[in-house]
Amino acid sequence: MSRVLITAGASGIGLAMARAFADRGDEVWVTDVDAVALEALPEGITGRHCDAVDEPRLVEVMGEVGALDVLCANAGIAGPTAKVEDVDLADWRGCVSVNLEGAFLAAKHALGPMKAAGQGAVVFTSSTAGQFGYPNRAPYSAAKWAIIGLMKTVAMEAGPFGVRANAICPGAVEGPRMEGVLAREAAAKGMTRDQVYDGYAAGTSMRSFVEAEDIAQMAVFLASDAARMVSGQVIAVDGHTENPDPKV
Repeated sequence: MSRVLITAGASGIGLAMARAFADRGDEVWVTDVDAVALEALPEGITGRHCDAVDEPRLVEVMGEVGALDVLCANAGIAGPTAKVEDVDLADWRGCVSVNLEGAFLAAKHALGPMKAAGQGAVVFTSSTAGQFGYPNRAPYSAAKWAIIGLMKTVAMEAGPFGVRANAICPGAVEGPRMEGVLAREAAAKGMTRDQVYDGYAAGTSMRSFVEAEDIAQMAVFLASDAARMVSGQVIAVDGHTENPDPKV
């Protein structure tokens, strides 16, 4: 049984990860800023209220959890939908802070005990936007791209101590957060929600969105002994993105 911590684990991809690790018998802890979602966590998953960039609170929670076997640095927000010249600096900082600084802080405070134990797995949630970039999503794309650089560095520094690090790049994931993205992008492009949805799907070889469960199962694999020599890798779970901004 592994001890697992998932940031932003009370909904969406994070909750799917929490369920998947719990299903294999792990001790699962999640942090989240959404107190209502935390109250609705399934039995067997322990939640703590914590903003991803509140370092003192994160340290407090990690102290309560104890030594980790697996960290899923998953916290993230979609950020604004606007051209670079129209992005407000406060919106830029807010998006980059949660997505990038949140991942950094989680890794910062998990790595010491993992190195001391001589084992551990860190799974970062990046995005296909962090591989291709994406128009009208500069803060999000920049932060998710930077997470890959952070992951590579963690893999290099922690590898000699038996600790692995990898990044998952989800494509368009069905769910409430993506619905918000679709609505904002439709407004920015003068399109309907369905046109934007179809465009995202058409940009993949499999012509489909992915489910949160698809991401969760990849996280479980990357944390498992089956992936014991997999480290420093960027793995897309996206139905194979051919075109990140198709026009339909």
